[in-house]
Amino acid sequence: MDHYNQVNSKARTYLLALIVMENLALIAAWVMLEHYTMLPLAAIGGIVLALGVVSSVLLSGIAVNYMMAPLKALRQLILHVSPGQAISASTDISKLKLGRELVANLAGQVYQLTDIADRLAVTARQESIDLKRNFIANNIPLPFLVLDSNETIQFANQAMAEYIGMPMAELVGKNVYMVMDMSFPSADTLDKWLKEVKQNSATAAGSWERVRLGVRDNHPMRLFDLATYYNKGNAQQIETMMVLFDHTKQYSQDEQAVSFIALSVHELRTPLTLLRGYIEVFEEELSTNGDPELIDFMDKMSATAQQLTAFVNNILNVARVDDDQMQLKLQEEDWGVVLEAALSNLDLRAKVRGITLERTIAPNLPKIGADRLSITEVVNNLIDNAIKYSNDTPTIKIETHLTQEGLVETTVQDFGLGISSSIMPNLFTKFYRDHRNRAQIGGTGLGLYLSKAIVTAHGGNMWVRSREGAGSTFGFTLQPYDTLAKAAKAQGDDEMIRGAHGWIKNHSLYRR
Repeated sequence: MDHYNQVNSKARTYLLALIVMENLALIAAWVMLEHYTMLPLAAIGGIVLALGVVSSVLLSGIAVNYMMAPLKALRQLILHVSPGQAISASTDISKLKLGRELVANLAGQVYQLTDIADRLAVTARQESIDLKRNFIANNIPLPFLVLDSNETIQFANQAMAEYIGMPMAELVGKNVYMVMDMSFPSADTLDKWLKEVKQNSATAAGSWERVRLGVRDNHPMRLFDLATYYNKGNAQQIETMMVLFDHTKQYSQDEQAVSFIALSVHELRTPLTLLRGYIEVFEEELSTNGDPELIDFMDKMSATAQQLTAFVNNILNVARVDDDQMQLKLQEEDWGVVLEAALSNLDLRAKVRGITLERTIAPNLPKIGADRLSITEVVNNLIDNAIKYSNDTPTIKIETHLTQEGLVETTVQDFGLGISSSIMPNLFTKFYRDHRNRAQIGGTGLGLYLSKAIVTAHGGNMWVRSREGAGSTFGFTLQPYDTLAKAAKAQGDDEMIRGAHGWIKNHSLYRR
C-alpha cells in the first residue's frame, strides 16, 4: 500500500471512530436523561438533538484540523522554497500524526525539483555570461588573456592564439610563463609586479612598453606594449587580465636602427683614434710654449673628441648588449683609484663648460669586483649627463662610500634642470628622452640604458633621485670583490665572466 492509500485509510478510520464515539455519547445521554429525570420524551429528544449539534461542530473542527495537517505542512514547505516569499521555515514533518510519510516523500520531491531549478537558473546565467564574455573577447582585435590566482590561463581569444602561434586549446589550463617567454627592458617585469600587487592591493593596473616575446617554432619575434588589470579574489576566478598592443614593426625599426648605426659608427673609430692622437701631440707642443687662446681651442677639441669617443662606445656597446655579445670580466680593483682616473679624464670636459667636478672618496673602501673599462663607461655616462643638464650651475658632486649593507655606493649629483616625476619610470629605457628639452640638449637616450645593464651585470643596482628645477642624483652600487669571489667559487666560476643583457626575462624559469 502506497503512502496516499495509507493516509486515505487512516483518515476514514479516524472519521468512523469519531462518528461512532459521537453516536455512543448521544445514546448514553438519552439513556441517562430518561433514567434519572422525569422529563417528557420530547424534551429529552430536544436536549439530545442540541447535544448532537454541538458535538458535531466540535468534532468536525477536530477532524478538519487532523486531516488538513499534511496539506498545511506541504503548503508551508512550498512557500518556504518559493522565491519572494516571507516564510522563513517549513513545518516540522516529524510532528505530523497523519500523512507523515506522504508529506516527507512529497517534500523530498519538492526539494529535488527546487535544486534542479536553481541549477538550471545558475547554468542559464553562466551561459549568458560566458556567451557575452566569449563573444566580446573573441571579437576584440587585440590579443587578450585571462589568468587565475596561479597565473594559469583561463581564457585566451583567437587573436592571442594567432599572435603567439599556438592553438587556443593548447593555451587554456597552462601557466602563462610556460606559454609566453616574455623579456622586459628593465627589472620591472610582470612577474615582479604581480607578486607585489597580490601582497598589497585588491585591484591594480599596470603597463609596460617594449616587451619582447621569444620566438617559438620559427614564429616571428614579437615586440609589444602590455597592459594588465588585477582584481583579487573575485567569484569568477578571473584575477588578472592581459591585453597586448603590437608594435613589432615600430620597435624592430628601432633595433635595426641601432644595428645600422653601430655598423656605421664602427667606421668612425679609426679616424677618431687618429684625431685624438694628433690632438694629444698638439697639446704637448702647446703646453710648453703656446698661445693661451690656442690652448683653449685645443682643450675644447680634446673635450669634443672625448665626447665623440663616448658616443661611439655607447652605440657599439648597446648593440653588443642587445645581441647578448657583451661580456665583462670582473677583477679585483681599488674603486678609489678607478674612479679618480675616470674623473681626471672628465675634468677637461667639465672645465670647458665652466663646471668643477667635486669628489669625496671615502677612505679604506674594500676592493671591488669590476670590469674596469665598462664601469668607467658608466661613470662617463653619468658625468656627461650631469654636465648636459647642469643648466650653467658651476658644480657637480661625486661621492662614494660604504653602505650599511656592505656595498660600495657612488653618487653623481648635479644642481640643474632636474627630472619630472612623470618621466622617472622611463629613464633607463632605451631611446627614451625628455620631450621637453630634447631639442635643446643633445643625446641618444642610450647612456642610462647601457649603464643600467652594466651595473646589473656587476651585481649592483642603479637608482635616481630628482626634483624638477633642483637637480638630480644618480647612484649605483658595486659589490666587494671578496663577496663576488666567494659566490663565484661556490658556482665554479673562477674567472667571474658576466654578461650584460639588455632584456630581463620575466620569470625565474627563463632567467639566465
